[in-house]
Amino acid sequence: MAMVCLSDFEAYAKKYLPKTAWDYFAAGADDCNTRDENILAYKRIRFQPHVLRDVSMMDIRTKILGTEISFPVGIAPTGFHQLAWPDGEKSTARAAKAMNTCYIASTYSTCTLEEISAAAPGGLRWFQLYIHRNRTVSRQLVQRAEALGFQALVLTADLPYTGKRRDDIRNGFCLPPHMKLKNLERDFEGDDRSEYGLPPNSLDPSITWNDIYWLQSLTHLPIIIKGILTKEDAELAVRHGVQGIIVSNHGGRQLDEGPATIDALVEVVEAVRGRVEVYLDGGIRKGSDVLKALALGAKCVFIGRPALWGLAYKGEEGLQDVLRILQDEFRLSMALAGCARVSEIGRHLVQFSKL
Repeated sequence: MAMVCLSDFEAYAKKYLPKTAWDYFAAGADDCNTRDENILAYKRIRFQPHVLRDVSMMDIRTKILGTEISFPVGIAPTGFHQLAWPDGEKSTARAAKAMNTCYIASTYSTCTLEEISAAAPGGLRWFQLYIHRNRTVSRQLVQRAEALGFQALVLTADLPYTGKRRDDIRNGFCLPPHMKLKNLERDFEGDDRSEYGLPPNSLDPSITWNDIYWLQSLTHLPIIIKGILTKEDAELAVRHGVQGIIVSNHGGRQLDEGPATIDALVEVVEAVRGRVEVYLDGGIRKGSDVLKALALGAKCVFIGRPALWGLAYKGEEGLQDVLRILQDEFRLSMALAGCARVSEIGRHLVQFSKL
């Protein structure tokens, strides 16, 4: 069947992935309201297109933290890519490099940071960090990532504890025996494992804003904080010297009934006032969604589940297909809205519908 849009890849993944893997990727917290609202919120935003603007030559490139990418869509950090495709994160890294965009590799990868780096030398990669109670583990991960040429550190701030994902509980989800959290397996040898492959309660729920300073003492890499949804936290992030913010609710997998990320984006952008770059993940399913996010002030967006659907379809090639579709749709939406380059995208392009 022709793969025309991202929902085609979603349907394929749902049909062919094992149920426990599909349910793990699809899960939201509690009633999944926030997960679903991430998508629905885009439908309440309407374009105000401008016509008769020369769009014969389109330039959809942008820069994040000074590095050029081919278009403003990167790959968000998600765990356990081998559940979607045997080569796991190596395929993800290769697809991102082929499409000249950014891949944020997860602490919870099923390939090592070294394997990810070797799979796509010279690709733009950031490293997503969870801080563990055993701080030595986190420190060593940060140092490994920096030594391997990862170009930024993304601290996930919204997971002191794992949200309640009902289908994972019903399925008794756990990583298959042949899969390991490769970056952490030596650190927790001999310990009992929870469903997500680590000892229960291994994440540190005591982390605070002061731990940003601790991270800054470990690395020269720019620090981006992921999981900001309010103007107050955005202000604190800037005050603590981070270089970027990812507006994120963890794909609706943590606290249910919070805001959709596209709705939270507006107040975060207003609070930041251009002092740091603001990105967004959650709910991006079409190129026009990317355009709406940029119009409301995001520098770039990141996709989570759609990247996994692409892997499930055909590995590296399938993920490239997903990125290419988003790229083509974004270019077309831009042109039809009257923008020939990313710098022309602004708040004037959108309005919130009265519905």
